[in-house]
Amino acid sequence: MTLIRASMATAIPDRSKVLNGLETLVIGTVGGLLFLWAELPGGLISGAMVAVAIAALAGRPLAVPAVLTQSVLLLLGISLGSLMSQQLLQHMSSYPLTIGLLALATFCSTFGSSLYLQRVHGWDQTSAFLAGSPGALSQITILAAEKGADVAAIAVVQTMRVIILTAALPLVLALTGVTHAAPPPLPTSIASPFGLVALVALSIGVSLLLRWIKFPASWMFGAMLASSLLHGSGLVDGGLPPWLRNVALVGIGAIIGTRFARMKTSTLLSHVNAGLGSFAIAILISAVFVAVIGFTTHVRLADAVVAFAPGAMDAMLALALTLHIDPIFVGAHHLSRFLFVTISTPGIIHLFGRPQDDVDD
Repeated sequence: MTLIRASMATAIPDRSKVLNGLETLVIGTVGGLLFLWAELPGGLISGAMVAVAIAALAGRPLAVPAVLTQSVLLLLGISLGSLMSQQLLQHMSSYPLTIGLLALATFCSTFGSSLYLQRVHGWDQTSAFLAGSPGALSQITILAAEKGADVAAIAVVQTMRVIILTAALPLVLALTGVTHAAPPPLPTSIASPFGLVALVALSIGVSLLLRWIKFPASWMFGAMLASSLLHGSGLVDGGLPPWLRNVALVGIGAIIGTRFARMKTSTLLSHVNAGLGSFAIAILISAVFVAVIGFTTHVRLADAVVAFAPGAMDAMLALALTLHIDPIFVGAHHLSRFLFVTISTPGIIHLFGRPQDDVDD
């Protein structure tokens, strides 16, 4: 009984965290609505992210409690899963080739960004490799702390990459006309009350199962899998109410924006050039591989751009939802890269990073 009470106490955020979470969501909502009013592509995500990031850098103690983060990821997964039945077999034959190219692109991007940070900004090898590694920020941060790398500098470079991609990618796709000529529509009908209950219940169940086996991004991918199974089997017709989808998009943007909450402005400014330069290197290398895919496969260019973008997995999947891009293709590739980075990075650091004994020299 004592253990149950203790776990419940830790799961329920205190009053200050609740107020910080509400403030974060209000600021994110205002920013998202402002970008939406301005008719900017991906406005809800980008607007929420930019508004929260600015407020966080201004000193506001913004944060999203774990239970709200999990709820947002659950809603996002359910929304993505409702599209899967329409696109399940698209491009499936090209997955092995494109995922293989993605692994090579990740390897080249990591080493290219790392070399830039070492040669131009004088970073040590370990910090440079970890900062150049796209995605898996939580695992990268833990590894950086264990290896004595510059955690603050790595966080700035990684966060800037996510922020720039999330804000700029929708605009770039729209301005270049790369988005689909006839985008697949989001579900217009709302699932029945029984369908909504089934979606939420199964999504929570599958997410908890994936979390138990330590599957990455378990809340989002668990809900995605459950929703796709229910929609693909015909047991559920329709999706979430549009306002709930919008809540998920604003929530993801706000969560990304809070990455600046624990970052000092002086720290950000001292590493901004390194962040911009390494971002440019990563984008150029990714663009080469996207061009190869565009010329050699039938994969739509917009799908390849978002799938190969070196950004956070949840942010890129949210953009796939709002930009009407194939969520399965994007999800499969970002999950593959997450696993590749998580598995390979410790070995790369061991082989090429600075020895642990030298860290404090």
